[in-house]
Order: sequence, then C-alpha cells, then structure tokens
Amino acid sequence: MSTTNPRITICIGDIHGYITKLQNLWSNLQTFIPPSSFDHALIIFLGDYCDRGPDTRKVVDFLTSLPSKHPNQSHVFLAGNHDFAFAAFVGAIPPPPDGSAFRDTWDEYAANEEREGWYKGYGYENMHLQGRRWAGKMTVRFNTAKGIEYKGSIYDAGTTFESYGVNHGSSDLMKTVPEEHKKFLADLVWIHEEDNVAIETENGVEFCKMIAVHGGLDGKKDVEEQIKYLKAKDTRISKVEPLSGRKNVWDIPEELRKTRTIVVSGHHGKLHVDGLRLIIDEGGGLEQNPVAAIVLPSKTIVRDTDILK
Repeated sequence: MSTTNPRITICIGDIHGYITKLQNLWSNLQTFIPPSSFDHALIIFLGDYCDRGPDTRKVVDFLTSLPSKHPNQSHVFLAGNHDFAFAAFVGAIPPPPDGSAFRDTWDEYAANEEREGWYKGYGYENMHLQGRRWAGKMTVRFNTAKGIEYKGSIYDAGTTFESYGVNHGSSDLMKTVPEEHKKFLADLVWIHEEDNVAIETENGVEFCKMIAVHGGLDGKKDVEEQIKYLKAKDTRISKVEPLSGRKNVWDIPEELRKTRTIVVSGHHGKLHVDGLRLIIDEGGGLEQNPVAAIVLPSKTIVRDTDILK
C-alpha cells in the first residue's frame, strides 16, 4: 500500500429506502473522488437499507448490482437493526447455534407485545423476536420521540412491504421478496474489521485498524467477546446491542482507544466525527434529511444534497 497515495475508504450512512438519495450520493462520490481512486475504493455500507423511505426494493436492487458494475471496488454490507429484523421475517437469518428455537427470544420483551402488536400470522410460531416486531402493528400510532406517525410497526416497516407490492404485515412478503434479495439479507455481516485504513489525524495520516458495526461496541462489555458473537451472527440474542443500542455503544471502548482503532457506525440519526469515532447517519430515515458518507483519509463529508461540479 502506498503511504503517499493511500487507498480511499468510503463509509455510507443509513439509506432507509430512499433510492433517489442513494443515487445522488453515489453520483456525488464519483464526482468528488478521482476515477482511479473511486474504482479501487473500499466502500462500507453501515446498514439500515430498508424501512421508512418508499423504495426499499430499489435500494436493494442498487446494492446487489454494485459488485458487477464496479468489480475493482471492495464492498462491505453491514446489517443494521432494521435489516436484521427484515431478514428475520423472511427467513434469512441463521438458526441459533445451540439448537434452541427462535421463540425463545420472545420472553425477555414479552411485556411489549401488546403495545407493539407483534406479528401473529403465518410462520410466527418459530420466528425471531425482531421479525415479529418488524411486521407487527403499533397500537399507538404516534411516535412521540420523532414527532411523526409510525409507518405500521415499531420499525416503520410498512413502506418496505409496500415497495414489494404487499400489504403491511402480510406473510405474502416471504414469497414476494426475490431470492437474490434474501441472499443479500442473509449475507449481511454484523461486524467488519479492516487493517491499515488511512485517516487524517492531528499527527498527520495514520494507518489504523477499523471496526465497522451498525450501532457501535458496548463499552461495558468485553470487546473480544462482542466481536466473537457478532462474527458468528448469534441469533440466540433477543436484541443485539451493537446493532440496536444507543447510549452504551456511543463511545469507543477504552481498550480500543489504547490501540488507536477507528470505530465507525451509522444508526444514531446524527453526524458525529470525533477523532477515531465516526458516526455517519445524518439522515436517520427522515425524508427531509440528507444521506451522508465520509471519505477517508481526508474525513470529508459528502451528502446526496451537495451540488458538485
């Protein structure tokens, strides 16, 4: 690897079913980055491709086409909490490694079942908790935290069903989602580790290890243990904190600070660039917000709304 002209790394925040935003962002990245660098870039999508926006199906079509359209790029597709739940509903997650049943994931959050209107249709008897929540129907229609109405479920999954031409909460989605899309969901990684990522720091360009995970790593738990179960995609867990947590996963765990490790995430509905902690989710799935990417080593933020020449 050349230290004078290091490889470009691009981390793209949550897309949430907005195909036009994704297309415009991709076009802006092509404009901003010289063709030779763009063609050989490492591109990490930080998760949450579905829900809220109207075009989940088109977004997945776009993402699955990238390896053939850009064969010299490296593409990493992380699972977001929304994607994991979508995958759980359509049967695209691995079974629990200990042979237990998915229904064993329900108990911990059973008190929420009525309010969240968990899915009870075809196939629910052995469905992971997050699949049932994803296809459920909120009994409270207004999301006070966001100041908008829920789009069907706690995950705002109604728009994803509609993008495949299916009514929200219908088991028909299991048959309607193309096999290529199910494979995409099944192949999503829960964590990605990358060595020698170039990044501008107060000391100039450094080459650091990077860990990419949708929400972040829990600073109160052993990092190696978390990495182990995330790599294994351990579906015994009812709620995967590094995919769906908030406060505990915001900061870089202390042991990774000592080793100068970049931790990059989406998920939080914020743009937060603080040293080696990168949170790239300016959109938060809201229609009026841009979708953003960060380009390394320069740490330049590129948005779908930028007017680049």
